[in-house]
Amino acid sequence: MSARRIWDISQTLRPNLPVWPGDTAFSFERTWKMEDSSPVNVARMTMSTHSGTHADAPLHYAAQGLDASQMDLSPYLGECLVIDARGVSNEIDIGDLPHIDSADRVLFRTWDTFPHDQWRSDWLPIAPETVEWLALQGVRLIGTDAPSVDPEDSKTMAAHLAVLDHDLRILEGLVLDDVPEGRYELISLPLKVAGGDAGLCRAILRELA
Repeated sequence: MSARRIWDISQTLRPNLPVWPGDTAFSFERTWKMEDSSPVNVARMTMSTHSGTHADAPLHYAAQGLDASQMDLSPYLGECLVIDARGVSNEIDIGDLPHIDSADRVLFRTWDTFPHDQWRSDWLPIAPETVEWLALQGVRLIGTDAPSVDPEDSKTMAAHLAVLDHDLRILEGLVLDDVPEGRYELISLPLKVAGGDAGLCRAILRELA
């Protein structure tokens, strides 16, 4: 039996990683160095909880929501549907979705090419009505290659609140450039951070058996 193909859909954490304007920049520094006679290399990282590819915890948008250490992992593991939403204008509406047949997890590709080297504010958000509709179809997790399901200048966080109302989970900052539309196995476990408003993820898609 041949091995199932794997797509790594995570951003690489590195200095100069684009982050939300005003948020903590990513930094990496070697603190123990083998060239300085240490038996091992050890480094220190400073970053936002929303650096790169991450899972929002409910605590991010609800004062009494679960933190990253309390979240059930099952939404982040299992079959998913990747939808190519390139060409959609303004926001992803219900009419922009293909027929969804028993999809527990839906990931949206919106960029032609993921902007690894610059922060872009013109991403494609998801309409709150679309979140509600997806929840009614049985979707448990929504993922996007955008930094947020809401627009950058949103004051109401309407899509996040729709996620909260239906107890969905969110993955943001995915890299889907090389992933054809279709069904895959998603494996994207958030770090178990006590008090964390998000958990960084190493997200992959695996070809279905």
